[in-house]
Amino acid sequence: MKKSGNHANVNGLKMYYEVYGKCKLLLLLPGAFSGISTALGKLISLLAAERQVIAAEFQGYGHTTDIPERPLSYEQLTDDVIEFLRVLDVPQTDIFGYSTGAGVALQVAMRKPTVVRKLILASVSIKSSGHHPDLKTLFSPEFMEKALEGSPYHREYLNAGKSPGDWSRQLDKIRAFEQKEQDWPVDEIRTIKAPALIVAGDADIVQAEHVLALYKLLGGGSLGELSMPVSQLAILPGTIHTALIQKTDLLMAMIPGFLNPEEEQGALPTS
Repeated sequence: MKKSGNHANVNGLKMYYEVYGKCKLLLLLPGAFSGISTALGKLISLLAAERQVIAAEFQGYGHTTDIPERPLSYEQLTDDVIEFLRVLDVPQTDIFGYSTGAGVALQVAMRKPTVVRKLILASVSIKSSGHHPDLKTLFSPEFMEKALEGSPYHREYLNAGKSPGDWSRQLDKIRAFEQKEQDWPVDEIRTIKAPALIVAGDADIVQAEHVLALYKLLGGGSLGELSMPVSQLAILPGTIHTALIQKTDLLMAMIPGFLNPEEEQGALPTS
């Protein structure tokens, strides 16, 4: 599979992205700690068989440069993605976000609704109260440094040409980002018109009741025999947060039919 690696000048960053395939556009946004290959590598070749996939890396992640004095926040990462799409002259796209990337995808839909056709939100939260109460253990300095040393995330970071000292600074920024209180207004989320496929694991860092509440905010919950919901919900069995994006067999059983239901049913696609 041929890839094209590029950098776009975005809000003072050199934002790295890769392009695969052709046809309808799908933007992929990874989660915390990861660049493109660790979070999304197994999915890209499958998705690119029928789509043009653009996978991007956030500030300081992977091959994207950092701005040392600029902290990470959902607002800033969303600003970067909105500007990234403007630089690439993309008027509208489907977006698949995982974890942090899912939160950014949701923020793009809230702030620039015309840019988003459909959303795939894998392990997304809108409130800190939706996180599993034990999540704070994962982001403690002692656990985080030890658990990630030599991990695929760590190796990917160093293979992108970053220094070991920069890795420690990036972990500090991610830890500060994850500890910020999150409480997005439900009234704004309820106004999103883009249909969403919401996916979570049954042993995820986001609690199932929180995922279900978001599904209902995004148009889910009606009786299908009377009125089919515009959004869809999937809880993957036996799935932890870090394994969710690797469950390609389950994800690919859902994603094509959600993005293009008319093609899944064998009808002729419309322009």
